[in-house]
Amino acid sequence: MSAEVISSPKTQTDSRGRRLESWKEIAAHLGRDVTTVRRWEKREGLPVYRLQHSKLGSVYAYTSELDAWRDKQALAGATDALDAQDDQGPRRIPEAPHWLVLGGLAILAIVTLTYVVIRSHKVNATRSKIQSLAVLPLKNLSGDPTQEYLADGMTEALIGRLSGIHDLRVISRTSVMRFKDTQLSVPEIAKTLGVEAIVEGSVMREGNRIRVHAQLIRAATDDHFWSESYDRELRDALTLESDVAQSIANKVEVTVTGEEHARLTAARSVSPEVYESFLKGSFALNKGNTRADFDEAIHYFEEATKRDPTFAPAYLGLANAYGHVSTVFVGAPPEQARAKVVSAAQKALELDPELAEAHALLAAIHQEHWEWAQSEAEYQRALKLNPNDAGVHNGLARWLICQGRTEESLTWVKRGRELDPLAVSGTDVGWILFLAHRYDEAERELRSVLTVRPNDAFTLWFLGFALVADNQAEAAIPLLEKALSVSNRSPGVIGVLVRAYAHAGHHAEALKLLAELKKRKQAGYVPAGAFVNAYLGLGDNEGAFAWLEQAYKEQSNILQWIKVHPYFDPVRDDPRFKDLLRRVGPG
Repeated sequence: MSAEVISSPKTQTDSRGRRLESWKEIAAHLGRDVTTVRRWEKREGLPVYRLQHSKLGSVYAYTSELDAWRDKQALAGATDALDAQDDQGPRRIPEAPHWLVLGGLAILAIVTLTYVVIRSHKVNATRSKIQSLAVLPLKNLSGDPTQEYLADGMTEALIGRLSGIHDLRVISRTSVMRFKDTQLSVPEIAKTLGVEAIVEGSVMREGNRIRVHAQLIRAATDDHFWSESYDRELRDALTLESDVAQSIANKVEVTVTGEEHARLTAARSVSPEVYESFLKGSFALNKGNTRADFDEAIHYFEEATKRDPTFAPAYLGLANAYGHVSTVFVGAPPEQARAKVVSAAQKALELDPELAEAHALLAAIHQEHWEWAQSEAEYQRALKLNPNDAGVHNGLARWLICQGRTEESLTWVKRGRELDPLAVSGTDVGWILFLAHRYDEAERELRSVLTVRPNDAFTLWFLGFALVADNQAEAAIPLLEKALSVSNRSPGVIGVLVRAYAHAGHHAEALKLLAELKKRKQAGYVPAGAFVNAYLGLGDNEGAFAWLEQAYKEQSNILQWIKVHPYFDPVRDDPRFKDLLRRVGPG
């Protein structure tokens, strides 16, 4: 088939896929250089169109037509043979003696056979089964920056679906988002994340239609070996997510069990309004550093559940958001927030029992209620459903450290870091090392996270914990002050900063912050854990035990760490503490 020369552009149809506007784009789609694809167009009928502009001209092609041509040509054999040919065309062979001709033919046969064997080994090596991949943030090509939540939401959905495959290691969202708008090459990104393949692509929205383009790239060779475009109504976005995930799983030739295939293909229609509210809630939750962020997420998730009470992911998002606000860091009354976490998570599981993250949330709540056996069972269920969820690995690691099983805990959290190498799991590794009294290692882990996320309030807070425990209170103060600023004066941060000021000899500043906590307590709820840290830091054990009893009454999440937390070390021999440890009851 020769290139078609036309005088005006043809209207692109859905059946022909995405339109590529240059030789460079065509070559990238086929994973070859421009010279090769030009030769294919000339000799083998590669479907390329030409557009005349006066004396100038340009070329374009459609992805589906290119893919069909490639399949027809059996690219693995036919085009490799073409690549091996000399571009100078046939040569006239001079006459030679018969014996020389036969000898030459024998040598040629040996050389050809050697080439085929070597080429075969090379092809097999580069086309080996892919066991790990990362989905890079899809680009927002809608021309509207406010649609960023849509691209991020589709990225997270793809990761979520692929993560349910046991035979495939998939990098978590928090790490891949570090490469949004990056200038690094695919091989560089793959090396950083430790994966064999990269998925990249784009999202474009036009009214209530959404188009997703995705392609698979083999990291070792930078070979673009699969590309496809999907065009759906926004109400069919979940079906689109399923189709893309299935195509990727097929192309990497991963083993998918019957249960995994059912989860991979599960989809339903959802109204555009519900889907948008859900994505906006997820966007707010993922950027969360303050109570305002989490409240915004709750607003959008509740909006989604009101519009569609059968949409399980919205209830899961709601449970996640309430889980964040119930912490000492944020400071909502735990008895209220946890009840909402449980209610939303159970509703999500009622609608979709296969939601691994909902099981993990219930596991965390059981742990905070000191229901240790139920917590472990929920973590194990979540791991079975989603073996690639770094958060579940980290949750089980936290459960293990609460039992004093330090080495097992570190093993699990480091497995989580393999799935999420650049982000939250680094913070979790640091926290567990702090609880294990390995302060130098904890500090290294937490500082490495801050090189990537310098304003992450949780990591700043955790590093403050570790530095104070390591007798570096003066060094902890500026970090905790920064955490206080970016967290909108978190009560949990105030409690640790009181300790840092006191240990550094700044008693006036410590008492001033304690007075702020007391004043806030008069106006509303302040977590008991904040006062526990403050009074222990000031060396006021009587005050600390009064607040420890209050922490027990409200089931403060600080008490899940009671067996190992370094800040409790000065009072461990006190009979009141031993009694409290018995009542909380970790193994």
